[in-house]
Amino acid sequence: MALSDIEKSFLYEYSARLLERDMLTNQLFAGSAVGRNLRSLVLGEPLRAKTFTNPFEEAISGTLRADAGATRQAARNVGEAASMMGVARTGMATITGALRDMQEIIDKINAGELSGSSSVVQGDYNALRDKIIGTISGTDFNGISMLDSTKWGTSQIDSDGKVFIQSDKSGGFNISFYAVDTPASGVAWADLSGAALGDDGTRATQLGFVQTLASEMESVQGMYQSKEDSLHSQQLALQSQAQILDNAAQLRKPSDPGYTLEKLLAELILKESGTIFDGQG
Repeated sequence: MALSDIEKSFLYEYSARLLERDMLTNQLFAGSAVGRNLRSLVLGEPLRAKTFTNPFEEAISGTLRADAGATRQAARNVGEAASMMGVARTGMATITGALRDMQEIIDKINAGELSGSSSVVQGDYNALRDKIIGTISGTDFNGISMLDSTKWGTSQIDSDGKVFIQSDKSGGFNISFYAVDTPASGVAWADLSGAALGDDGTRATQLGFVQTLASEMESVQGMYQSKEDSLHSQQLALQSQAQILDNAAQLRKPSDPGYTLEKLLAELILKESGTIFDGQG
């Protein structure tokens, strides 16, 4: 049976396409491992699919992910440091508040509103002093005492009140606390006594003690506030940096982790030679 012109044209076009692909394959891959793999694919020989990846891109992506993880951990560490400063600042706020209340008692005695000889007034004064001492002893963060130097010199906080914070892969920095159990002014907490409020001269001395300690403690509180704010800013900056690294790793990650050598070769040939028929038609 004779072939029609349409059938002859189809066979011709089909043969031309096959020949074109064969020539392209020989030209690009002849004698190479890639060519052998392609021949195995075309002839149907057993061939284990080999995933085609870019090792450079994979290495860069992995490094970026590792850096992002380390930066995020550093942000958490700095966040803990900020929390420690916040706890210390809160403790100092309690101390300064108690000192203001003690000064108010003395002012009212001087104004004649309270009696310095009253056992109740003296008891209130001593209770505020004891509150300060208890706050100094009890202010801690996960077992780290931040105001009482008698509890320093451990694996977590050294004898100078310094705590090491790991802020990057290679190192970090120290945050420092102040020993308010022994005020730098030289006034001891034991010097505050309600029994001294009944005498004008000793009451004036008590007022001087309270004012001196209040000024010193307010200064320490302000330094803790400043450090806390700075650490919070550093934490946010590290979190932002970690997100940038995550985004960069995602961009460097291959879009198709399962991309195989067969897919690569097939797409390359189709791109160069076209298809036998239009699959979109």
